[in-house]
Formats: sequence, C-alpha cells, structure tokens
Amino acid sequence: MGWRASVGATLTTVVVLFGGYLVADAYDVVPGLLTTAPAPADPAPFPSAPGATTGPPVARVLPDLPGDAPVPAAGSVADLVADVTGDDQLGKRVGVIVTDAATGDVVASAAPDRPMVPASTQKVLTAVAALAGPGGDTTLPTTAVLDGDGHLVLVGGGDMMLAAGAGDADAVNGRAGLADLADQVAGQVGLEGSPTVTLSVDDTLFTGPALAPAIPKAWIKGYIAPVSALAVDVARLTDDEYAQRQDDPAMAAAQQFAAALERRGVTVRGDVTRASAPSSAREVGRVESAPLRDVVAYLLQHSDNTITEVVGRVVALDAGLPGSLDGALQAVTAQVEDLGVDLDGATLVDLSGLGKGSRMTPRQLAEVLELMVDPDHPALREAARGLPVGGLSGTLAGRYPQDNPGRGYVTAKTGSLPNVRGLAGTVVTADDRQLAFVTLADRIKDTWRATDTFDEFAGDLAACGCGAGG
Repeated sequence: MGWRASVGATLTTVVVLFGGYLVADAYDVVPGLLTTAPAPADPAPFPSAPGATTGPPVARVLPDLPGDAPVPAAGSVADLVADVTGDDQLGKRVGVIVTDAATGDVVASAAPDRPMVPASTQKVLTAVAALAGPGGDTTLPTTAVLDGDGHLVLVGGGDMMLAAGAGDADAVNGRAGLADLADQVAGQVGLEGSPTVTLSVDDTLFTGPALAPAIPKAWIKGYIAPVSALAVDVARLTDDEYAQRQDDPAMAAAQQFAAALERRGVTVRGDVTRASAPSSAREVGRVESAPLRDVVAYLLQHSDNTITEVVGRVVALDAGLPGSLDGALQAVTAQVEDLGVDLDGATLVDLSGLGKGSRMTPRQLAEVLELMVDPDHPALREAARGLPVGGLSGTLAGRYPQDNPGRGYVTAKTGSLPNVRGLAGTVVTADDRQLAFVTLADRIKDTWRATDTFDEFAGDLAACGCGAGG
C-alpha cells in the first residue's frame, strides 16, 4: 500500500473513533461537553430583602437657571449704583460694576476702571489660578523618610493644616494627621530592630520671605502665619480663628511629631534639627492633605491669608517656578491672564490682599468672577461653590439678615482692611438672572456703614425684577 493509502486509512480510523467518542459524550457515557439530557431549569431569582424596593431616581436639588431669564434694565441698576456712590460715609473713592454673568456685558457701573485696594476680594485670583493650574484633585503630601543610619526626616509638602493627632477624613483643616504618620513610621522602624532615630525636618519646599514685606507688622497679629512647607492647624497657638501664630511653624510641627513618635515607643535621640532629605532615603510614611478644591473653598470661606499664600506657592511650583512669593505672584497672574482676564495696570504685593500696595479695578475682579461661573471652564466652578453665601456660610454667615433679599442668593468674597471694604461675587435676581458684581471703597469714613451699604446693594440686586434690560 502506498503512503497516500496508508494516511487515508489512518485518518478514517481516527474520524470513526472520534465520532464514536462524541456519540458517547452526548449520551453522558464519557466525560465531555455534549449531552442529550434536557436543559436545566433557570435558577431561582436572587432573593431580596423583605420590603426592599428600587428607590426613585435622584432629583437635582436646584435646576439650571433659565437661559432666557431677563437681564435687569440698565437704568434701574444704575439707580442702585448711584445710591451706593452717593453715600457720603463711603468717601470719594468708590468703584462699582454689575455685569451679566452669562455674557460679561456691563449692566451698570461707576469708576469700573479705577485701580483700588482690593483687600481680600483679591483672593479670587489665587482660587482660580489653583484650579486652572495644579487642579482640584491635587493633594499636598507630608512624608517621613529614613536613611540607613537611623536618620528620620519629616518632609513638608505644603500642608499647613496638619492635625497634631489623627487625621479627619471629613475635615479640610486636619485632613492629614501627624499621629497617623507616626503610626506608619513606628511600624516601619519596629521592623528595623532598635526603635531609635534622630529626627530632622525638611521645609525647603518654599523659598524666599515667609511673610510678604508689604504686610505691616501691626496687621500680622493673628491674621497670618509665616508661610511654611508644613504646620499644625495653620500654626495657631490656640483654637481661636485669629490666634497668635508660631514663629517657626515647621519646627513646631516636627517637635509635635517627635512627641508622637515617643508615645509609640520610638526613641528620638537628641534635638530636632533641619536637614534636606537624602536622595537615598526610603519613604516610611505618608499622609495627604484634602484635595486642592477643598483647600480653595476653605481659603475663600474663612478668608484665610496664610493658606492663600501657600496655595499661590503651589501654583508657582506647578508652573515650574520657585515656591516663593515672587514665583507665586508671577504664576497666579499668568494663569489668570491666560484665562482671558486683562490685568494690565493691576499691582499685587501678595496673594492674600493683606499687604499694603495691591491695586485692582472693579472690572478686573468682575472678569475673574465671570470665569468662575462660565460653563466653558467647569473646573473653575469649584471656586464659585466655595464663596461664602449671604447669611449662611463663611465670612457672610453673620450678615444678610432675614429681611435682606440677598440672603441665600448672594455668594461673594469679602474684603476688609482699615478704611477699606470690598464685596465681589454673584447674585441671582428675582427674574432668575445671574449677575456678577463688585463694590470697592478704599477711603471710607465709616467702615460699618460701608459693609451695610454693600450688603443692601447686593440685596437690592437680588430683589430686582427690573424687567428686560436695555
């Protein structure tokens, strides 16, 4: 028999044998995938808890504002502006602007291009720059690294809101805790054998002056701390919002960290020193701050000067600039200008507005506010959400009583310095139109009167049903 006939006979035998196996498989005589048995019944449905039902769809708490809501008549808003500028107690330097937030069109104004002292209304620039630059998801790490000689270094990453104890996942100030970091380090050091270390703090992240030279010493008091790469509770000496601050926030935090280590059985030999973290050291602990979007909301709600200066330096580092005051001013200004705001003529001497010498126009501030509510810049919306709400939150919680129509409808950043008052924010009118507004006065005779006048003005805008603009 030739080779072709031999191969053919072999293939025939294989096919017959394989076919027989398939038949046996189908009748479940041998193991396999085939069967002639009837298909099994469908499984019973997964049991549900007694009384469980599918919940209703989640409803939005607040609907979108109608796109066709009328803009208040320019003449009506101009009358409200005239009432403000005509108040003798506000002095001769008053600037006001009201714009349609959706279009940027000016509804009414008075001296909108006059450079004026912005005070803390200036903080909206840093808020916007932080969300546009580093971004709202950014967190600030505090780490501990250990080298082979038992030298432990606490490395600051910009978080000046550390908790001395355990961190609180629901907090912004105190999200990360030194006690949690000490727990991690103690666990790692315990694995090394003898739990004895020397401790240094590395606070080299930020450079340059810790306080802006333009801030008068008499204004520092409890209103700002030296800017540092790390601190506990924004370096406050007590729980009071405006408490005196640590002179050396990083060293104070490191000493608290040393005490936390000691309580966990880790001996800290000698005094805490300053040193840069060795590149060869390995990380043995890490805690993270709240996301930058929450930090931005905090600085706006509390008008926190220190945290504003910190965030400005974070913006600088993200832009590849030094983490210094000068770097922060350059980076924040560049970010805001890149977003389309013309800052020509503006002068900024710090990020917080506490220093003497900053000047901005009402129009420039209004353009920043418009960015915050612009649907083309959704990331900046977090800054708008972070603004204090009239009568309800932040620095506006104690203002806008029940009889002020702006209660709950005005969201704004406050500004307050000696003889200076400012209010910059947005308001929804009775016709559901959102307006941006800025009121500044920097040569005031009666600051209490100015605060009331500005609040009444924003309330009048909220009550305005003033008909279609023109």
